[in-house]
Amino acid sequence: MNIVGETERLCLVVFEERFLDSAKLFWGDNDVMKSCGGASSHEALPRTIEFYRECHEEKNLSVYAVMEKSSGEIIGAAGFNVEDKIEEVELIYHFNKKSWGKGYATEAVAACMDIVRNHPNVLIVSASASIENAGSLKILERAGFTYLGLKWFDDTQQEEPVYEYRPNKETILH
Repeated sequence: MNIVGETERLCLVVFEERFLDSAKLFWGDNDVMKSCGGASSHEALPRTIEFYRECHEEKNLSVYAVMEKSSGEIIGAAGFNVEDKIEEVELIYHFNKKSWGKGYATEAVAACMDIVRNHPNVLIVSASASIENAGSLKILERAGFTYLGLKWFDDTQQEEPVYEYRPNKETILH
């Protein structure tokens, strides 16, 4: 197992095919994903897991499985969607319902921020959450994100608060 980040209670690990059943409990759950355009079909999840594994191999940054240390159970996903440019990434996190309200998202985001601060190329991290998800918005603010305003998202068909984080970098883009 490839561990990329760690907190007192959690490990962030590169996704593996064997995490599929656990992924169904967050990405495949309508309640978990209601503010993100809806649940992914269970048939699509193996491709998602493979995509994030390959992204880590190619870019040394990705979305990771969140493992609870005490149980060894995969309880969610947290990390970075990397589109065209590694310099600008999007922080995401999703957890199965039985993990809600335990501070796991706060811990996982802290581990993600440690990862991104040590990545040589990331200059901007963006994040958004549904207006109704006050807990998620607080997590972003506590993690050092700056509120930029509201933005319409076609995929979720809603306006959401948008945040940005700029890791302190000595790297200058040319």
